[in-house]
Amino acid sequence: MGLGPVMLDLRDTELHQDEIELLRHPLVGGVILFSRNYENPQQLRELTTRIHSIKQPPLLIAVDHEGGRVQRFRYGFTRIPAAGLFGKLHDQNPHKAIEYTENAGWLLASELLAVGVDFSFAPVLDVDTGRSSVIGDRAFHADIDVLTMLARACIKGMKSAGMAAVGKHFPGHGHVREDSHETVPVDNRTYQDIMMNDVMPFERLISSGIAGIMPAHVVYSQIDARPAGFSDIWLKQVLRNQLGFQGVIFSDDINMVGAGTAGNYPDRAKAALAAGCDMVLVCNNQPAAIEVIDTLQIDSQPQTQVRLMRMHANQKQISLSELQNSSEWKQIAREIATLEQTPELDLGDDEVHS
Repeated sequence: MGLGPVMLDLRDTELHQDEIELLRHPLVGGVILFSRNYENPQQLRELTTRIHSIKQPPLLIAVDHEGGRVQRFRYGFTRIPAAGLFGKLHDQNPHKAIEYTENAGWLLASELLAVGVDFSFAPVLDVDTGRSSVIGDRAFHADIDVLTMLARACIKGMKSAGMAAVGKHFPGHGHVREDSHETVPVDNRTYQDIMMNDVMPFERLISSGIAGIMPAHVVYSQIDARPAGFSDIWLKQVLRNQLGFQGVIFSDDINMVGAGTAGNYPDRAKAALAAGCDMVLVCNNQPAAIEVIDTLQIDSQPQTQVRLMRMHANQKQISLSELQNSSEWKQIAREIATLEQTPELDLGDDEVHS
């Protein structure tokens, strides 16, 4: 039995019997965790151990844990600064910014791996245009060269800890003001404009071997009437064929309003997979997840299985307490804490988005 194409979530901090049966379904391949699933590091480690023990190969366990506004686990974890903070540091000291960003990537990944999480949906590769209500300081910078350098450093740090990275939101969410959680954003720019700006960081990091990419629930009206996550033009023609991406394509949450143009939940899942996604996320709506796996019919492809298996943590991890007693963790955690407390770089801590 391989990994199924559906990633779903859990109700709370415990794994209930009905959820165990749900996770045993052959179409389920992963679990995404949220703040409601976290109480403390020990509880989280016990939860992830149980999830991984349900079947073989083990289910993938993921989380949106970027830093800044989007950090699902806080108590007991290092507070990771928003990506934009590293961009501001780069404007003052480029060398230091790259070093600190790589260290932050290592720190983020090491702590998650120590509690049994396989990967985070990070980093954000959107351009900070100042327009997007949902991206904002989740993006590294407005300059695509700086953005790419910092994202590459973050990915390098994550990889050194043993974690694969997932860049989002292809081909770029930064030029639309609307939030795809709440509406269907439309980007009316030309294909050439999007490719020469927003897609460039994705293209460069594909060349560097990024393991996963998540498309946006944004309609790029000059290219396709469908949101990118349901568009074979964007996913198959551009991402796979033109850019040569060989990693995993994860859909964004199909429970979001921005996914509603694809129909009901089974239709959304089917459309995302047909467009080129390898794994579909169904979050914050367990009845919808059940409806999807009860309805969806799809044959597992060997190439997809190879891609998904690469998302598992690839190093044996120590416990979080052992990690936090190490000299490397202490040095880097102090460094990152100092950066976060610098007044001229403090970007605040707003409401969490995914």
